[in-house]
Amino acid sequence: MDKILITGGAGFIGSHVARQLLASGSRVVILDNLDPFYDVRIKRRNLQALQATAPSGAFEFVEGDIRDAEACQAALRDATAVLHIAALAGVRPSIQDPVRYMDVNVTGTQTLLEALRRLPGPVPFVFASSSSVYGGSDKLPFRESDPVDRPVSPYAASKKAGEVVCAAFHHLWASPVTCLRFFTVYGPGQRPEMAIHKFSRAIVRGEPLPFFGDGTTRRDYTYVDDVVAGVVSALQRADGYRIYNLGGSHTTSLTELVQKLEKAFGKAAVLDRRPEQPGDVKQTYADVQLAERELGFRPRVGMDEGIERFARWYLAERAAGNVA
Repeated sequence: MDKILITGGAGFIGSHVARQLLASGSRVVILDNLDPFYDVRIKRRNLQALQATAPSGAFEFVEGDIRDAEACQAALRDATAVLHIAALAGVRPSIQDPVRYMDVNVTGTQTLLEALRRLPGPVPFVFASSSSVYGGSDKLPFRESDPVDRPVSPYAASKKAGEVVCAAFHHLWASPVTCLRFFTVYGPGQRPEMAIHKFSRAIVRGEPLPFFGDGTTRRDYTYVDDVVAGVVSALQRADGYRIYNLGGSHTTSLTELVQKLEKAFGKAAVLDRRPEQPGDVKQTYADVQLAERELGFRPRVGMDEGIERFARWYLAERAAGNVA
């Protein structure tokens, strides 16, 4: 039976992947330091749900930091694959604390890879990167072969650096490494500070919604189930050094997003109009042809359906007292 380590597995994407892997018969170990970037109770609920549904002996949680070599070594014991999601997330917060972002996202990745190197044989390593590495490129859609040497935020720079660290590791030790560039993942369980969750909360509570710029910025939103399918495929097909986009391959403007949320919740948004933010880009848009050819990846949940699913989840969780 496979034993897969997921760093950051108590969070949004990691817990979804863990659930899928457990359902398919894999054993899962989660290494997470439960960083209070957002409410730790959410992460603990994710862990409790995984523990409650996992077959006996199939799930283990290790509380620890990816910058701690001993914690990494303990979590990696007997692992047959690694999904490295643990990171400090967010473009805007990274501008306020760039040193910490580099420490966690780059040094942490290198520390984990060094622990991986000490295992007796090569273990596939899947690194969660980000569409932010494309910076402010106006060449659309974004392809994996595009230059990514001009990040516009410390977060983006840390993810690009993580890819470079992974490439050097593969070159030196020939261990299979796959970097997955996620494009604005959303769905049930999304982090509370992310736009769709934050906007939903404001609309439902009748509070002002922070609306940056003129509403024409566009994002390639990707439903979490589609990302999970791409991640699982990458874990199964690890070979050499690969980079793939995992995106919805469709863009939605900020104005359109708010309109979709208004429709889903049946309430009008109160817009708190603000200037554009440093580090934000005009548009993200994934070319997923490579992932489709080599991973069988294909986004299946469109924005209208995805937003409806999210709204149902949010209202149910709010009624249960689990979200604000």
